[in-house]
Parts: sequence; structure tokens; C-alpha cells
Amino acid sequence: MEIKDEHGRTFKTLRVSLTSLCNFGCVYCVNSEDKGGLNDINSNAILHLDYDKLADLVIHLHKILQFESVRLTGGEPMLYQNLIPFIQILKSSGIKNVKMTTNGFNLKQKAEELASAGVKDINISLDSIDPEIFKVIARRNFHRQVIEGIDAALKNGISVKLNAVIMRGLNENQVLPLLEYAMSKKIGLRYLELMRMGHFYSKNFNEYFFPMDDILSVINTKYPLATSAYRNPSATAKIFQLENEYEFGIIANESEPFCSDCDRLRLDSAGNIYGCLSEEKSEYISDIAGDEIQLSEKLIEALKHKQPLKFKGSPLMMISIGG
Repeated sequence: MEIKDEHGRTFKTLRVSLTSLCNFGCVYCVNSEDKGGLNDINSNAILHLDYDKLADLVIHLHKILQFESVRLTGGEPMLYQNLIPFIQILKSSGIKNVKMTTNGFNLKQKAEELASAGVKDINISLDSIDPEIFKVIARRNFHRQVIEGIDAALKNGISVKLNAVIMRGLNENQVLPLLEYAMSKKIGLRYLELMRMGHFYSKNFNEYFFPMDDILSVINTKYPLATSAYRNPSATAKIFQLENEYEFGIIANESEPFCSDCDRLRLDSAGNIYGCLSEEKSEYISDIAGDEIQLSEKLIEALKHKQPLKFKGSPLMMISIGG
């Protein structure tokens, strides 16, 4: 059964939300009324599948779709109790490219173990080089731990890329410091436009939205752009190069949508797949993992949820599905 829609899209990258627990309370992820952190009221921890059953789901999906990569997200994936065994099962099944997106808090302690398990690429959320601004955005005073985590990952041979959500009135003055830090470390950097999700779906989005053109204008005041930008097929980031040949990306979900060739599928820890962040709809697959026909039918349904051109926003919270 062919898993493809009328636009020629399929699923080639899988994002697995291992948990909705997080030890940060970032302003773009949870609002001020939510508890955030380990006591997050949106936690679906009680619904988590056992790690071996969740891994089995990933393996069955991979048999059908042949993923190019599997990215582990959360919440915060390093709070997942069976993280290393989960990774080891995926790697032993033949899934070569297992990546992770993390807030970096526990990375100093876990980097060596992750590298040994076969994780070669990690995206780390870092929205500010200034500790005080970091504290305002993350609602936690954990800046030092994240910086130490970045160093630990690099020391253990893990490729690091920084993710920075830029918000007007909060951290737009960090655009250049983040760029200079990434250049000094010789690591990748992706600026992210704020997304219309969760508490920003219905209110306050325009107040905090800082678009791609404004990010580029800030950078251009000190670092002229060298060449025209490009976006690889199915990629989220548009890539820009400076005159010193350093390349950075901007994930401009609002300014320049990339829905038309999106190839991402999301799986949560309860066994639901999501074809698109614009839709609250999901397809439950935990009970049909071994049935390739039924599983393919669910994947086709999930593919129908994708938007043809532009992300329309969603009340889904990032903490529950991993972005």
C-alpha cells in the first residue's frame, strides 16, 4: 500500500515524544497559568506505553516507511526513565539515524552515555546567551547547566545544533550574541519564528512575533549575507551564509511556510500518530502495531491531516507533542 498524498508527500522523518514532562517552563511552550516543569498539569505520563512497546511501534512504522531519521523529543526526553534502552532497541533494529532535541539541562551527565548508545546529532534549545534573559524565557535559572551540556556533547563527539525561538520584547537582542556564540563553537544555529500553538494560538501571538526579515535585518547590521538563501527539500530551515562562510538557518513557519513538501510524522508516548501540528486529530496505533495493512491505513489517514500550503495554528501544546 503506497503511503503518499495528492501532493506527493509521504513520511520520512519521525518525531517521537517520549514524555510530556519537562523541567523548564519556557514562555513559548506553557503559559503563565500552567505549572510547567515536572508537575505540569498537561502531563500524560499515566498514559505512557512501556518503553519496549513504544520502541516496537517505531520499528513497525519504520518497516513501512523507511525513515531517514528518528528524532526523540518531549517534553524533555532526558527525563524519560528508559531513554538509553529505548535508543539501543531502535539502533539494534537497524534504525541508523537516531537524533534528539533537548533543553540540555542533563546533558553534562548524559552525553557520554548517549554517544555510546549511538546518538550522533542533538538539537539544544538555547534562547539567550544572557543568563538573565534566559531565566525570563525558560522560567528557570539553568543557563550554566545548558552551556556545560553543550560543551559535554561536543567533547563526546556529538554534533550540536542550537534552536533559538526569537520573541519580540524578550530576546530579539540575543540574535547577534547567539550567532557569535555558535560561530565561536563551530556549531549550527537555527532561529525559529514563534508558532501559533497552545496559548499563542488564540491570543498575544502578534505581540511577540519576530519575523524572519527582522532577524535578518539584525544580523545584517554586523554580518553581511554572502549568497542567496536555499532550503533543501522537505527541510524546515531556510539556510543563509555569511561572508565568513558560516551558515545559519531560520525556521520561518509563518513567513515562509514549508507545508508543501513536509515529510514529518509524530508519535506520542501513548501510541498516537499526528500527521500535522495544525490538526488536533490523531490516529491511535498502539493496538495494531503488528498489522501492516491496518497500520498503513492509519498512516494514510494521518497524511490527510497535513495542510496543503500553510500552517494554520493549533491549540496543541508543544510540551505534549514535541514541536
